[in-house]
Amino acid sequence: MAGEAASAADALVIAALRPKPSRWKGIVRFARQKPLGAIAALVIFLLVLIAILGPLIAPFDPLEMHLRDRLLGPSGRYWFGTDDIGRDVLSRLIYGSRTSLFVGLMAVGMGTTFGTMMGILSGYFEGKVDLIIQRVADTIMSFPGLIFLMTIVAVLGTGLFNAMLAIAVLIWPSESRILRGAVLSAKQNAYVDAARSIGASDLRILLRHILPNVMAPIIIIASVMLGGAILLEASLSFLGLGTPPPRPSWGGMLSAEGRRYMESAPWLAVAPGVTISIVVLAFNLLGDALRDILDPRLRGTQ
Repeated sequence: MAGEAASAADALVIAALRPKPSRWKGIVRFARQKPLGAIAALVIFLLVLIAILGPLIAPFDPLEMHLRDRLLGPSGRYWFGTDDIGRDVLSRLIYGSRTSLFVGLMAVGMGTTFGTMMGILSGYFEGKVDLIIQRVADTIMSFPGLIFLMTIVAVLGTGLFNAMLAIAVLIWPSESRILRGAVLSAKQNAYVDAARSIGASDLRILLRHILPNVMAPIIIIASVMLGGAILLEASLSFLGLGTPPPRPSWGGMLSAEGRRYMESAPWLAVAPGVTISIVVLAFNLLGDALRDILDPRLRGTQ
């Protein structure tokens, strides 16, 4: 018995002294397993960096007009050309990234928080709570997304906050449906029954046992929804219901000068259109990679 205890103690000491895998090794392993996801993460990191450093790296003020240089094509002075009143397109794209990221993060944050709450309550309590929450979610999901957004913005009025609120209301039902399924599966585990048997309250079970075990789906959903939220904000701005001018936004650039001068000055539509496509694709690829890494059902396929 003493020898077994000494061996166990030695094993614990060796395990404690064993070097933990560094964060960089995890990043390298992720890049090897999911190269497209790593490239997408790099693109998103650069986008965030550009948005943060926008005032420092933008060559011009996005609202500054150079009337003598209106509708100039890409050149050494104006890399992406100028618009119909001489504003630098590159500078407006850089400042527009701040708007898109802010709207996307805030809308997804609000929608994910509310959708997570509703999904956990629906899956844990079931019964009438589940019936009410899911019928409300079904009602919202039954409307075409863009029509639903336009209706909310028409009722609340145009503006950045109303656009974020409308997007959050649109995305929470799908998140609650996915979380409901995850909670229904998680609450069947033995540790939930053990916690309930020792008198743990429902709130403690939800916060300490259910929520930590459904964090992977939450992260995956949020990463995928970010691209969709940016695209929805661009759609609202394109229709004149999102970011109010003259604040730069990618959708607004497509709607105004991009649509008006599409044939004579195609760079006005190509620049924001390609930017939106790359960013949305990057978020979708990153979401797919995170799903493959974090979903235990897919780990065996790596």
